[in-house]
Amino acid sequence: MIRRTAVALTALAAALLIPAPAQAIGADDPVVRTQAGLVRGEVTAEGRQFLGIPYAEPPVGELRWKEPKAVRPWNGVRTAQDFGNKCVQSPSWDPGYEQPSHTEDCLDLNVYVPHGAERRAVLVWFHGGGLTAGAGQDVVPDTFARQTGTVVVTVNYRLGAIGFLATAGLDDEARDRVSGNFGMLDQQAALRWVRANIGRFGGDPGRVTIAGESAGGRSVCTQLASPTAKGLFRAGIVQSGAYGDCRARTHEAAVDQGAAFARRLGCETVACLRGKPAAEVLAAQGEFDWGPVTGGRFLPSQPSDALARGAAAGVPVMNGANQDEGRLFGFASFDLAGNPITAERYPAIMREEFGEQVLRRYPLSAYPSPTIAYSTALGDVLFACTALRLDGVLAGRGPVYTYEFADRTSPPFASLRNLGTDFDFGATHVNEVQYLFKHFGLESPLDAEQRVLARQMVQYWGSFIRGGVPRASGQPPMPGGTGTVLSLRTASAGGTALSTTVHTEHQCDLWDAVRSG
Repeated sequence: MIRRTAVALTALAAALLIPAPAQAIGADDPVVRTQAGLVRGEVTAEGRQFLGIPYAEPPVGELRWKEPKAVRPWNGVRTAQDFGNKCVQSPSWDPGYEQPSHTEDCLDLNVYVPHGAERRAVLVWFHGGGLTAGAGQDVVPDTFARQTGTVVVTVNYRLGAIGFLATAGLDDEARDRVSGNFGMLDQQAALRWVRANIGRFGGDPGRVTIAGESAGGRSVCTQLASPTAKGLFRAGIVQSGAYGDCRARTHEAAVDQGAAFARRLGCETVACLRGKPAAEVLAAQGEFDWGPVTGGRFLPSQPSDALARGAAAGVPVMNGANQDEGRLFGFASFDLAGNPITAERYPAIMREEFGEQVLRRYPLSAYPSPTIAYSTALGDVLFACTALRLDGVLAGRGPVYTYEFADRTSPPFASLRNLGTDFDFGATHVNEVQYLFKHFGLESPLDAEQRVLARQMVQYWGSFIRGGVPRASGQPPMPGGTGTVLSLRTASAGGTALSTTVHTEHQCDLWDAVRSG
């Protein structure tokens, strides 16, 4: 099950279409002096935006598989009106990602600033995509920034083998003799850039919240556990990021995988690996499990263990998942390939993936289709129950606020809409992002009730970013601790309300027993 899901996460990496930046409406483009030099952004109807600002030296040549280096200063005024390059990744079904990216010069970020007063709270967004795909431009948060009165930064970081390769040779080069966390170190380099520069854009470097969805949420979970991230942020938001219990690769497993990857490329030395074109590296990375590595300065132990021992003590966290998270993966594994699960095949698939006990708890008669029945089990084990377990871990070291996005009428996000399928995705993976930001830079086709829910969610998220407690006008407060979850629903589905039954609805007693058994 985990292998198939890892493949699905990679195949479904969120890579999104962004239209050209909004036309400037002011007579003069804004210019800001960063520590490395001047940048010229644009004024739009929503505020100011600065796109494609480098926060580190291009990790190319001898800097491939090195910790990020501070960006070199430049002379003159650097134009910051276009997104930078996407990091190395394969093509996907998402619009705008039809072609692969082989560009390693990609360590850029984007800054969105509303009009008006300065010293605003700051949100730093890490994109999703299975740590193998996506880019900071996958969300355009300019309207969110204006509505919440916050400064928002979106970040590119190295992906796949380029971002997470660990080998014995690379260990020899590392200060702590543990390689493989280059993409995560990029995120910390971006946070250090924010700390040093965001005040020049009107942000408050002392009020930084890190957030992300899917692999971006997993990144937040990992950064919360990292000792080298201490002091770089004051709060975190984990959206559908607790899958796998935020587990990282062991150093031994990562090095073994790295050796297999090197053999696939025909390399025995780091010099050989660095000499391979990015296209060959990308072609060889295949279905390996690229992700963070434990054992070094960045991540001495597993994130859940570190958090249970008090890592990031006192840092408020918002954590949640979506009600029908697994439907995206079930559809991708079966229906998208033209091989939907039939009633006859359902028992064998469930036994193979989960076992007889799970088949009994998810009888086909209880669901509208075999794919949705399978997807419900998948979403429960991977997302819903892991999010609830993370709530318990987080509650022991500081405030944790819990939610579930439960708008089953929500429109599928743009990549799925473009497929023209009538599959019922419900409140599936990624769907909540379009309620907060311009996902893919596009306006989502929300109906009147969904727009009300979107305003509520923006208020909850904005309140948390500004003050560390999520609230929305006229709505119940997002609960702290464990046992009660804020269910985010439209009015016709009962409205946003507190729920004490989410654990039962997702059969987490079963999945917790399976995990510990």
